[in-house]
Amino acid sequence: MTGMTPDLGALQADLRRLAEIESPSGDVEGIERVMDVVEGWARDLGAQVTHLSGGTRTFELGVDGAAPPLLVLTHADTVWPRGTLEQMPLRVDGERLYGPGTYDMKAGIVGLIHALRALELQWPRGGVRVLLSPDEETGSESSRAYIEAAARTSRAALIVEPPVADTHALKTGRKGTGTFTLTLTGIASHAGNKPDEGASAIAAGAEAVLALHALARPEAGTTVSVGLIGGGSAVNVIPAHCTLHADLRVSTLAEAERVEAAVLAWRPKDPRVTVEVSGGLNRPPFEEGPATLALYEQARGVAQTLGFELGRAVVGGGSDGNFTAPLTPTLDGLGAPGDGAHAAHEHVRLDRWPSHVQLLTELLRTF
Repeated sequence: MTGMTPDLGALQADLRRLAEIESPSGDVEGIERVMDVVEGWARDLGAQVTHLSGGTRTFELGVDGAAPPLLVLTHADTVWPRGTLEQMPLRVDGERLYGPGTYDMKAGIVGLIHALRALELQWPRGGVRVLLSPDEETGSESSRAYIEAAARTSRAALIVEPPVADTHALKTGRKGTGTFTLTLTGIASHAGNKPDEGASAIAAGAEAVLALHALARPEAGTTVSVGLIGGGSAVNVIPAHCTLHADLRVSTLAEAERVEAAVLAWRPKDPRVTVEVSGGLNRPPFEEGPATLALYEQARGVAQTLGFELGRAVVGGGSDGNFTAPLTPTLDGLGAPGDGAHAAHEHVRLDRWPSHVQLLTELLRTF
């Protein structure tokens, strides 16, 4: 076994400190409180701290310009609204610590801090640059440019999102993600007296749902799902308005381009109904490639010395690793094992967590 086993009690205490601060996306006060705690931990390690516009912060440890640093990505926001802790309090049940934001991804932040502490100021070649963003859960609108700029000047990116649910599997690829919004405008009229004078935006919306779903190619990893739709003004009025929102997941940029072109070209059968399309690909695909697989094989070797076997998987959900993967070798899933991201049973596996912190420590030491 490599290095000392992390102190599970200290890990839990630090996780509770972060998880007890509710920090949903968009809640500037809560997110800043989380970031202030993490910044304090980073300053204790001698980090050079930078506050960027939009709320992102970076912590540099041993970055001297002599070589490209390692980039580690984290985020402070969660999907859980304020008040969730009243319904889902932090609790330990056997080997599981439950609570909102624990698995995704405050335990990942805590594990990273403990891994950095374990290096005892012996930073790897080029040092470590940690980027802590405020808006990963909502698409990283304010932080994406900083993430991509950091990736271009880094020799590798490590993402401390959690491993695949209830496994030791790291994430060596992710689908690209996007959304489309279709706004349809027809002509309102009385549904009983003058139905022919109307042009139904909802009927056109129904056509759009079928057309969008037909663009899916599951065998190629492409899925399209209309998840929200609304329209109309009254049951006895031919509806003049309809809006629908579709989710897109793709494994390759070529598929994203195919779907986007088809969505933009689609028109309703009734020429009196017009359509406006907005949105598109938000996160590019994190395509599994040789550089990432080489990082994974190195990680797998370390895990074997620690007494457990790593797996790997390509997953459908996106992360900030989607932004770094086209720019630098990227390995994702280096946070805390557990399950229940965005769900009521969200939890961290306490029996597995210390080993994953050791894994991250050795990767930081040896990459």
